[in-house]
Amino acid sequence: MSEEDVRQRLRAAADAHRPDRARMLARVERGLHEPERRPAVGWVRIAALTAGAAGALAVGGFAVGAALRPDPGPQQRQVAVSPAADPLWADGSVDPGSNAYWAQSNVTFKTKSQLTGLTVELRVAQTGKVNSTGRWRSLPATDFKESVTERDGFLVYRWVLRPGRTVPVGEYVFAGQYNHAEGGRDAGADRYSVSGRTGGGQRVSAGGDFAPVSGRRG
Repeated sequence: MSEEDVRQRLRAAADAHRPDRARMLARVERGLHEPERRPAVGWVRIAALTAGAAGALAVGGFAVGAALRPDPGPQQRQVAVSPAADPLWADGSVDPGSNAYWAQSNVTFKTKSQLTGLTVELRVAQTGKVNSTGRWRSLPATDFKESVTERDGFLVYRWVLRPGRTVPVGEYVFAGQYNHAEGGRDAGADRYSVSGRTGGGQRVSAGGDFAPVSGRRG
């Protein structure tokens, strides 16, 4: 093949070649934007790491919450009856108006929840000539069944909330009045108890004793 033939074939091939303009523009476009895409990848990675950290914190928070959640066993029951968590608090005291022949024992209780059931019991030990002279309560008398009986060496005052009645949130006093032998009566053996049920069905109770010696006046 002569040199002239080679030149003719190269010229024909050059004339026949049609560059892919679209592909070339696409490559140029990619080249121009390549530096801008790299930071975007970095931001995507940072966002992914941030989301992962947030997820870890969320899982960690759940784990802490689960660890602090009360155990449904005996420990939870102990917490439920503690003064900080129990909605019912009660106290027993001999009224300062008591004297050498007569006394009044007060059962004071506070409820942080409405009660749909309530029983209050006051037990006054028979220390000599103890007999009832009356009773009262700061809630309506018609809401309760009341009784006073002598049982096992005690004068027992009992108030039971009637079905369908409720006790609102608040502080209340139930009192038993009685005569007793002359002198300062020892109330150390006296007892009281308050038990009830909240509107949500939770059973609550409190109870205790009195100061060893009753108040005395005149």
